[in-house]
Amino acid sequence: MAVVEVPTRTRQWALACAVFVVTAMAQRLYWIAGGRWGYTACDRTDLVDPAGGCGADQVVALPFWSGWGAVGVGVALAVVLACTVRMPGSWTTTGSWAAAALLLVVAFPLHLLFEIPAALAGRPSDWRDLGARLALVAGGVLFAGLANTSGPRRGPVAVGYRPVPRWTRRWAYVAVALPVVGWAVPHALWVLGVPVGISERELNDIEQNLSTPTGVAITLVPPLAGLLVLGLVRRWGQQFPRWVPGLHGRQVPRRLAVIPAGVVALTLVTYGVLSIAVLVGELLTGDTRWSDVWDGWADAAMTDLPGSEHP
Repeated sequence: MAVVEVPTRTRQWALACAVFVVTAMAQRLYWIAGGRWGYTACDRTDLVDPAGGCGADQVVALPFWSGWGAVGVGVALAVVLACTVRMPGSWTTTGSWAAAALLLVVAFPLHLLFEIPAALAGRPSDWRDLGARLALVAGGVLFAGLANTSGPRRGPVAVGYRPVPRWTRRWAYVAVALPVVGWAVPHALWVLGVPVGISERELNDIEQNLSTPTGVAITLVPPLAGLLVLGLVRRWGQQFPRWVPGLHGRQVPRRLAVIPAGVVALTLVTYGVLSIAVLVGELLTGDTRWSDVWDGWADAAMTDLPGSEHP
């Protein structure tokens, strides 16, 4: 069997990924043994205030996914890492990309957009929860770097603008329009005092607990981030536009175009899947009835407003 030489950059990314996996597994084993340093019992599926803390100092029983379940995921990541290094190819590279996506998704990046600015502004926050999810983001970036360097070698990027297929442009426009229609419009109406999809009581809670700058940020950040996806199909996503000093006409690096757009896509998809999962769970347990869905169609989004009392 021929030995495949691993490029130096791939080995460096693999070493960084190994440090991340070993550190994360050691921490989980420490929690299993009874230690609680750095532990937070935060359930992002039932979070009232995304800008606040949700830690727990005293935990009697460690949840499965915080203990042995996380260790099992760490073992799976270690297997993916070993296969990527020893047997580089399309399948192992796909595994590394999947590992990166998993770590970024479970970090709940949409909440980080709210929690980090709030913490920097002095709002009480849980450093354990924030630090743990930032570590997951770092792990996702490391595995993405490993996948990028272990994949097949690409040829040089063609200079100039290359039009994309029409169907690709249409999907990109849909990806940009959904956050605007489904997120920005209702949140903007709530900030303006219009009770669309929520009750007057819930609107009063928003007006009492939500500052204007926070409301504007919550309304604008997701759709503005969604514009990055549009750059994948527009000229300014391949060539720097005229108004960029010193870079006019130069080719936009692939990673600069793809990575931010990919992170945004994962963030928005995670929020959508999470909202649907919460709604389905409430329907199955009987906490919510189908007749209540239409009257309170915006309740899931209410949980993302700081100060909301909605469960």
